[in-house]
Amino acid sequence: MLHTIKKIGVLTSGGDAPGMNAAIRSVVRTCAFHDIKCYGIYRGYEGMIDGDFVEMDARSVKGIINKGGTMLKSARSKDFRTKEGRAKAYEQLRKAGIDAFVVIGGDGSFTGAMIFNKEYNFPVMGIPGTIDNDIFGTTHTLGYDTALNTVVEVIDKIRDTASSHNRLFFIEVMGRDVGHIALNVGIGAGAEEILIPEEDLGLDRLLESLRRSKQSGKSSSIVIVAEGDKIGKSVFELKDYVEENMSEYEVRVSVLGHMQRGGAPSCFDRVLASRMGVKAVESLITGKSSYMVGMKNDVMDLTPFDQAVKGKSKINKELLRVSDIMSI
Repeated sequence: MLHTIKKIGVLTSGGDAPGMNAAIRSVVRTCAFHDIKCYGIYRGYEGMIDGDFVEMDARSVKGIINKGGTMLKSARSKDFRTKEGRAKAYEQLRKAGIDAFVVIGGDGSFTGAMIFNKEYNFPVMGIPGTIDNDIFGTTHTLGYDTALNTVVEVIDKIRDTASSHNRLFFIEVMGRDVGHIALNVGIGAGAEEILIPEEDLGLDRLLESLRRSKQSGKSSSIVIVAEGDKIGKSVFELKDYVEENMSEYEVRVSVLGHMQRGGAPSCFDRVLASRMGVKAVESLITGKSSYMVGMKNDVMDLTPFDQAVKGKSKINKELLRVSDIMSI
């Protein structure tokens, strides 16, 4: 049975990720396909509170599928965390006649949407957009694949320098609580060691691994460090420790930072965003609400917000073993 929805809003919230624009495009054009009006909500929940809405049609989103970042801008809203702020947002949506909205973001964005849905019984769907790939209920989040390709390209360039000067490079990548980026780019770029939050390698084993690499004839090494790794207080502390214990290495640190979030989305992320946008809008039309759209076994699926927020994505244990074998 179809749910009577005439106007759908779309917003991006939290940190930006490649593929968000492609998802906005998909939401807008799916609305147009089903003769539903679509409104872009600028600056995330902050813009919702301020009533910063603009009507969008199929032509409004031309030429953005290949753009990184988000045309709707993004912001973290302290006011939306309060009942008063959410009341203002609801009043703005009601005033504009918006019947439902799609939020593209991470677990914080979904938490806000879930609370809002419970308070006002307002239809909402989520699309996971974060390069960390740390949301339960989907094998891939928007931006993750692009970030992997961006990081591998950079590591390839750093390896040229490492090889030329017989250096050891510690390269820190994003991943506050999970090591998906570090583990995959470490294998893809041929790193000698990978340090992730899920596996406590320990300083002694790190030195043992580096000494083994040296003895096997390697004149340079690359160590990938997820920013959330717990071995040292920082990647610079790791550098100092290795220099103190392995004087034969000239050690350098490269923190890749926010460059990992930028750039044109990969083909994979563009297709994923397009599929997720269609699924989100059509789920709202059929009366679904308070779900996140995700991909499982290459099929679009729905996960309740509370599970997506509370659940934890798991590291692929097979990749850990592959990494050990490849680093010999």
